[in-house]
Amino acid sequence: MNDNLSGSRPLGVALIGLGMVAKAHARALQDLQPSLKVCGVYARSEDSRKKFLNEYSFNDTPKAYETLAQIAADDAVDMVIIITPPNARLEIIREMANAGKHILTEKPIERTTKAATEIVEICQNNNVKLGVVFQYRMRAGAKELARLIRTGQFGQLGAVEINIPWWRDQSYYDEPGRGTYSRDGGGVLISQAIHTLDLALSLAGPVDYVQSVAATSKLHKMESEDFVAAGLKFKNGAVGSLTASTVNFPGSVENIHLHFEYASAVFQGEALTVHWRDGRVETVGEPADTGGGADPMAFPHDWHRDLIADFAEAILNDKDPCVSGKVGLRVHRLIDALVVSSREQRAVHLDDDE
Repeated sequence: MNDNLSGSRPLGVALIGLGMVAKAHARALQDLQPSLKVCGVYARSEDSRKKFLNEYSFNDTPKAYETLAQIAADDAVDMVIIITPPNARLEIIREMANAGKHILTEKPIERTTKAATEIVEICQNNNVKLGVVFQYRMRAGAKELARLIRTGQFGQLGAVEINIPWWRDQSYYDEPGRGTYSRDGGGVLISQAIHTLDLALSLAGPVDYVQSVAATSKLHKMESEDFVAAGLKFKNGAVGSLTASTVNFPGSVENIHLHFEYASAVFQGEALTVHWRDGRVETVGEPADTGGGADPMAFPHDWHRDLIADFAEAILNDKDPCVSGKVGLRVHRLIDALVVSSREQRAVHLDDDE
């Protein structure tokens, strides 16, 4: 439990949406008791609500909210965690923000950058905090790599390699709406690679322009892309490459390679390895499954726990969370640029305001 989460009473939390990733959130919230109190849960299906509450126990007995309006009217609820599909979020967030509830939403913020920007503005206008669940930033190796970069001891960044060699069986895309623009907003970029892309941006800095190929391979029947390859030019002068797919059977762990003036850092899964030019090798963290194979939920819940704790601390101390809505827009703009570059077969520059 995070010692910084202390207040006159526990922060009240409501879960909205009880899909696959609800398991990670439930276990994270169990760990964060008693500083966080699960007031209740909501899903459109009564059976889903009952099943969730039967499967996960909490110190207090959460409600099975029958409507979103009941959550909005519940004074005990300080924050909501939204884990619905992207196409269901805009009106939910509008209702919760209007009711003064702080909002932590699963990625992506919405299906398009325009809709995501509208959500950020809704929360700003209602003076509620908006956080995005980019839990990769909470991995031990990622936090240590960010710290080392801030010290400046690596020197200048020269090159970046971003690889997401994941696998999804066709049955994954056979679920209604999966991999469609109308529900998910796209394919491998916005649904899978977005986590690693967000982490890469936080470590390497903003991208100046991209040139990419994004396509649906012969290995899946789906509306959107399952394979992307791209060249990247960062605003700090570094060059980079990106490969992202869900066709790499049986799937392996995503990795980021950062090549600096005095060292090269490899972040893979949970583990960081730093190869110094003077011959030293340092490691932080242990290998971990991240859901890159047939089971999308094969990852630990502690990354979610730490990110939820960070968001709760931001509420209590009136500061920005680790990944605010405004910060979350950066990866949306990068994904847009990758898609447009492939479609129009040209280099695409990103907006300066990212």
